[in-house]
Amino acid sequence: MTDFREKARAAQVAMREVFDATPLQRNAHLSERFGAEIYLKREDLTPVRSYKLRGAFNAMRKVLANDPTRDIFVCASAGNHAQGVAFMCKHFGVRGVIFMPVTTPQQKVFKTKVFGGDQIEVRLVGDYFDDTLAAAQTHCSKVAGTFLSPFDDEDVIEGQASVAVEIMEQLGHVPDRVILPVGGGGLSAGVTSFFGPRTALTLVEPQGGMSLAAALDAGRPVTLDKVDSFVDGAAVARIGEKTFDRLRHTDPRDVLSAPEDRICATMIEMLNVEGIVLEPAGALSVDVLGDMADKIKGKTVVCVTSGGNFDFERLPEVKERAQRYSGVKKYFILRMPQRPGALKDFLNILGPNDDIARFEYFKKSARNFGSILIGMETRSPEDFNDLFARIEAAGFTYTDITNDETMAQFVI
Repeated sequence: MTDFREKARAAQVAMREVFDATPLQRNAHLSERFGAEIYLKREDLTPVRSYKLRGAFNAMRKVLANDPTRDIFVCASAGNHAQGVAFMCKHFGVRGVIFMPVTTPQQKVFKTKVFGGDQIEVRLVGDYFDDTLAAAQTHCSKVAGTFLSPFDDEDVIEGQASVAVEIMEQLGHVPDRVILPVGGGGLSAGVTSFFGPRTALTLVEPQGGMSLAAALDAGRPVTLDKVDSFVDGAAVARIGEKTFDRLRHTDPRDVLSAPEDRICATMIEMLNVEGIVLEPAGALSVDVLGDMADKIKGKTVVCVTSGGNFDFERLPEVKERAQRYSGVKKYFILRMPQRPGALKDFLNILGPNDDIARFEYFKKSARNFGSILIGMETRSPEDFNDLFARIEAAGFTYTDITNDETMAQFVI
């Protein structure tokens, strides 16, 4: 373990030639809210807006130190790892071939090309990441290149551990608890290995992709049958073999899940209150603070905000999901009699805080009743209790479809 810490410290020192340490900032809003000293380790403020360039730097640094003639590096990624590799290819002056799924948003493709410049080539292959990964590995073998894993590599893990080195130096002591996200496990394996038992650690996975929890339960990495891809920076179907070896002794009680809709509410809060832009994975550590209120009270806590590569075209979706989670927006299907004045009767039921956000109605011929899809926003969840009571008292019937995921995919 001491050897690992020394290597992580050496990696951190070497990084200073390329980019500055990310800030460790006390957050007054969260500290007051939870009665603790809460710091944010702002990995969203690296040159590529995520911690991923740390692992890419360390892996490439070591490969080139052992063999300076190595010239081609290959990776597969739909986001942060691609940008980290591109940045480092330009820094080291080596060629990079970066495979990304065809479905990757153009904003991410563009940023990857900006970071890599003439040193890299981006290839869009496959609708799904597994196809992209297979193509990247095949190409890497063909050109005798060096494949750069996003997480399942000892040098990458060592590079990500530099986050812990900086926390120690900036805070001046070991924090009581560190909270960090888990995807493939590179960051969590590195930070856990560096701190060891000296501090409590909480690892957070998105509810729709709990690969570490599944691995701990099975005693080995397993592939999840289904993964919700919304938290794209941490939605991994199978945790890495090497990363799990470093995480296998984690107490399952220290692995928390964060619901995707609640993550959206956290992202909106951090944007509106603090002016901090976080991607879904970057908000995981902050999102679970409410679940840990009793554990962290009076403690010094560091939340690693792992990334801020958020495409603002997704903001309407994030806001929508946040409103649904907080209970101030609902969708329901109203059954209305097809007679003149029926719609006016319904509108008269609405209260001063009831705002119609969506309304779809098509009159059906030869029917006594028709169905209306309504999206409604209010100031507080309690307003809906009063609204639905008035609807029932007026003789209308309705079906709340807010949490019906199947319906939501088609109509919301």
